[in-house]
Amino acid sequence: MTAVDERLTTDATEVFEQLEAPEGFKVELLRGDIVMMAGPDRVHNAIVESVQDQIPRARWRRLQTQDIAIPGEKSEPQPDLVVLERGAEDGPGRLIPAPAVTLLLEVVSKTSADRDYGEKRSIYAAGAVPAYLIIDPMAQHCVLLTEPTGTGEGADYRVERTTKFGEPAPLDLLGVELDTGDFETLPPITRHRRP
Repeated sequence: MTAVDERLTTDATEVFEQLEAPEGFKVELLRGDIVMMAGPDRVHNAIVESVQDQIPRARWRRLQTQDIAIPGEKSEPQPDLVVLERGAEDGPGRLIPAPAVTLLLEVVSKTSADRDYGEKRSIYAAGAVPAYLIIDPMAQHCVLLTEPTGTGEGADYRVERTTKFGEPAPLDLLGVELDTGDFETLPPITRHRRP
C-alpha cells in the first residue's frame, strides 16, 4: 500500500490573505514567507507620529497599517508609514500598488533590524518605491534610500544618506526637512548585519 499525501497545497499568498492575526500582532508577506511580529512599543509609535505630523497633509496622504502590493514579488509588506501624493491612489481595497507610493518608512526594532535594513530594502527597491526611510532608535540615526534600481532580490537603492538624531534629515521628494530632535532612543543592541 502506498501512502498518499492528500493535504491541500496552497500558495503562500492565498494562505496569507485568509490569515487572521491575533489581536496586537502585525503580519506581512515577504518574498513568500509569512512573518508575524508583536505590535510596536511606545518609542516606535512616537517616532512614526512625529514623522507623520511633519509631512504636510494638504499634499500628502500619510497612512499607517497599510499593505503595499509589490509588482513581480510575492510580498505584501505593511510599512510603519506610507506616504503618497493625494489622488495617486484613491480606490478601495487593502493594497496600495507600490508605483503609487512616494516614500515608505520603517522604524527599526530589535527583532526587525535585518528585515528593515536588508530584505525590505530589496523589496521596496524592486517595487521602484522612490524613497525608503529607515529610522533606527537604537543606532540613533535615519537612513534615507533613493533611486531604486534592479529587480528581485538583486534590487537596491543607488543613493544612501545617513543622518544622526538631532540633525535635520532632508526628504527632498516631499519638500520636507525632517526634525529628528525629538526622536526618542532605545538601548543599543548587538550590531545587526546591516549598515
